[in-house]
Formats: sequence, C-alpha cells, structure tokens
Amino acid sequence: MDKPTILLVDDEASVRESTEQSLQLADLNVKTFSSAKAVLPSLNKSFNGVLLTDIRMPEMDGLELMRASLKTDAKLPVLLISGHADVETAVSAIREGAYDVIEKPFSTRLLIDKLKRAMDQRQLTLENRALKEELADQTRLGPRIIGNAPAVKKLRNMIRHIANADADVLIMGETGTGKELVARSLHEQSLRRDHNFVAINCGAIQEQLLNSELFGHEAGAFTDAKNKRIGKFEHANSGTLFLDEIESMAMTTQIPLLRVLQERSIERLGSNHSLPLDIRVLAATKIDLKEAAARKDFREDLYYRLNVVTLELPPLRERREDIPLLFQHFVLVAAARCEAEMPALDSKALQVLLEHDWPGNIRELRNMAERYVLLGESFQFDLSALMQAQNSSDGLTLPEQVSCFEKTLIEQALVQYKGNLQNVLESLGLPRKTLSDKMKKYQLERKRYVK
Repeated sequence: MDKPTILLVDDEASVRESTEQSLQLADLNVKTFSSAKAVLPSLNKSFNGVLLTDIRMPEMDGLELMRASLKTDAKLPVLLISGHADVETAVSAIREGAYDVIEKPFSTRLLIDKLKRAMDQRQLTLENRALKEELADQTRLGPRIIGNAPAVKKLRNMIRHIANADADVLIMGETGTGKELVARSLHEQSLRRDHNFVAINCGAIQEQLLNSELFGHEAGAFTDAKNKRIGKFEHANSGTLFLDEIESMAMTTQIPLLRVLQERSIERLGSNHSLPLDIRVLAATKIDLKEAAARKDFREDLYYRLNVVTLELPPLRERREDIPLLFQHFVLVAAARCEAEMPALDSKALQVLLEHDWPGNIRELRNMAERYVLLGESFQFDLSALMQAQNSSDGLTLPEQVSCFEKTLIEQALVQYKGNLQNVLESLGLPRKTLSDKMKKYQLERKRYVK
C-alpha cells in the first residue's frame, strides 16, 4: 500500500505553507490545495490518506467539501480546522461524519497526533475492504481468475461490474491468455448461469457448415439435412453464446450474425419463421478487429456492434509478478490429479520462470507445470533442464514427437495408479505385452511408481 497522504486545503497561502512545512518535518506526506474544488478529483474510495481542510473558504467551504467527500466515501477521515468554531459547529460537523474538528490556534504536536490516528484508521478501512474483496473473489461463482497484477485486479473488477449487464462483450487477448476462462466467469457470475453456456470456435468449423451450426436448419433445408437441427444460437437461448476466434468468421456469416445481434431473433435454414432470442453474446479475438475492419478483413458495422464493452487480457510477460503464483497453482492441480507430492520451488526455479517470455502465455505455463509434475523427477526437478529439453523437442521429427507423447502418457498412468499395471492396462487400452515392451523401450521401471 502506498504511503498515506494528507490532502491539505486552505485558501490562505501563509497558513497553508507553514502547516505543510510542519507536517513534512514530521515525515508526513502532504499535498496542498488552495480551494475545495481543486482537491475533489483526488478523492476516491481507494485514496489512502486523510483530508485536512479549513472551514472558512470562499466558493465552497470546508463543511461543503466534507459532505462532498463523504458522498464519495463515507469512511474517509476528514479533519476540519477553524478559528471560528464553536461547540455547536463542532458537534454538528462530527454528527455529519467529520473525523474531528481542531480549533486555531493549535499545537503542531496535537495536529500530528490526530492526523496519525486518522491515517491508521484509514489504512485499517482499506485493508478490511481489500480482504473482503479477496474473500468475495475466492467465493464468487465461476472459474477463478488468479493473479495480483494491477491489470488482473482491474479485469476481475470489470467482470464483477458487467456480469449482470446484458451488453455484448468483446474479449481481446493473445493466444493462451484465458479468453474462454473470462467468458465462463462472466456467464457464471450472471443471472444467466442456470442456462446454457454455448462455446463455438469460429475458426474450427468449415465455412459451409458454420451457418447450420449457428442457426440450425429444418429437415430438407439442404441435401444432407434429414432431420431438424437446433443451432447454437437457439441452444443458448436464455443463456450465453461464446464466439471464439471471431476474426476467423467468414464474411458470408458475419452479415446474418450482425442481424441477430441487432434484432435478437433467428430463422433456421429452410424456415421463414422467426424465433425470438434472449441471449448474451461474448466474442473473443486475438487480433485488433478495428484494424482488420480498416483492411476490409472484418465488417466494420459488426465490430462496432460487438464492441459495446471490451475486456483486454494482458499477456503473461506484462504480469510477471503473477507467474510464480500461477505456476504453483497449476502444479498443485496436476499433482492432486496424479496423487503426487511436489517439492517447493527454489529461487533458481523462480528465476527461470520469470526470465522466460512465455509466448504461449498461461496455456504454455500450465503445460510446463504439468510436465514438471509428470517428468520433473527424471530431471531431478531441475526446471531449467526440463524447459531446455522441451525446447529441443520442438525440432524433433513426427515419430520422435509421438514417442515423447507416448512415453508421457504411460508415465502419467503409472503415477496415477501407483504402478498398478492392471489399472494402467485398462486406462490405456493396451495388451500386457505391448505395455511391457513400451516400458522397456522408455526405461520406465514399475517399482519407481509403487507407493
């Protein structure tokens, strides 16, 4: 938390300067203002400090400033200074929410003592709020978005604020940054959570099939349409539709999609009957759709229709402080799945994690955590050696990569079933001799996994 700040407001320059100097000599952080209106932009719920203001000032006096400040945050400590204060004014101000009233002339020691107490109270208020928010994040419905980087905290806050809004949302981020996780979090925190969350990857479906996937079709709508099919839009009715890789959607499909977003109704292929929809559409992209629209690679009107609310996900290299926390989380999840115990990460391992740029973002980090659990023992849990081995495997031939993958699957099963070969055989669907041959080939000894 930043060092507490005292916002000092007084229209008399000589009084303002002498008070500022006294507070600075006491090693207190001070910002001064000559008017009440000038200080208002500095006040918000996250402000860490105290407002110290004179009562008698032109335009907006100290009492008016106090009332405006307490509307912003009812817990903000406000100390009022007056040379004209009487008992009635002081009692009235404190009833309205002032922390204290101090009358001129006052001793510097008294002022500093009151300010320090007020700053302690403010820090306690902010810490309690932070703890409550952290607790709310831990108990909130939906998948957890882990991290303490400012950009991640801002993202969680945005999700919390817009979860129940019916506005469509555009989620932007590089590959592997967790766009679907954010979409699911939005759905699970919304009032639509009891209805379907329907995800479709626009780049994974052939163009000629996408319209049928999205809108559905009537029997006989085209040659192979033997039965009626409910499309993704209709299946998502009352719920949420997530369109991943929206930039991959063909222009021919973008036009009817725009119409759906505007009219909130669809017609199945081969039908003239309009079906009303109550859906929320979340779209994800790894490119700048505005630039794509300028290049005529994406419809500009569709971009602006989707861009009601935009959430930008930071790449992992821009939130390096979260890398150890995320890696440890993924390790714990993988270890629990395999019923394995993992050693704590040492300083060398942390340095390796922080120095890597993670071009694959969170997906790459999660994969590395799973390799660490499955293969770490073979590398004496040397994360640097494990990562170098992975990098060298990127240049392997297809048969070599298949062998590496096969070895990993067998070892994972051995770990999961603690060396019980019968369970390994059943889970992998292999004959006993085939498993025996492959274990010899990859030098996997059963006794290493028996517990």
